[in-house]
Amino acid sequence: MVLRYKAVRACVFDAYGTLFDVASVSGRCQGVPGDKVPNLASLWREKQLQYTWLRTIQGRHVDFWQVTGDALDYSLDALQIADARLRDQLMECYLQLDAFAEVPAALQALRQSGRSIAILSNGTPQMLAAAAEHAGIDRYLDLVISVEQVGVYKPHPKVYASAAQQLNLASDQICFVSSNAWDAYAASAYGMQVIWCNRYAQRAERLPGLPDAEVRDLGQAASLLVDG
Repeated sequence: MVLRYKAVRACVFDAYGTLFDVASVSGRCQGVPGDKVPNLASLWREKQLQYTWLRTIQGRHVDFWQVTGDALDYSLDALQIADARLRDQLMECYLQLDAFAEVPAALQALRQSGRSIAILSNGTPQMLAAAAEHAGIDRYLDLVISVEQVGVYKPHPKVYASAAQQLNLASDQICFVSSNAWDAYAASAYGMQVIWCNRYAQRAERLPGLPDAEVRDLGQAASLLVDG
């Protein structure tokens, strides 16, 4: 696949893991035992995603704040960490995520190119607004789209359709950017142009869809779109 730069009218970003560094959360809370920080970070994220997929399959939607809390409770239990105060601190940290280092400059470059910029995320509107403000990137955003508007989680096609509808654009006029491979492939299968930000050199998925371009960070993604 080849990215059709000139056709792109809007750049739509996944939030968690793409704009915001979720892996840093458990390390920022001092109460997490040092030897359990890596395991807590990975298990929490793994269960968080599993619960979104399983709830979508079951038709039992709850918002991402509850899913995130349920996944954290599982992870703390599995790692035998019993500390209610720490649990509250970790949840609060999720509202204060840092953006990856290259994100502000990348968004600014895309904004200057005249394209609309949006987020499309599993997060609730409140979670996304808090994270964007904390990271200082809210000023670059034209639109923040939450799955709460359709009541199912990614990678359901309704999620990607909601972005096209709210932007009032054809799917192939949107460039979707995600660090989550399953998300990138699903957006491609829906019909969007897609850049997969493969931060951690993962293998290609065996799923419907195919990203149009692959980069290592969002600075490279911005360069592709701005320089063509």
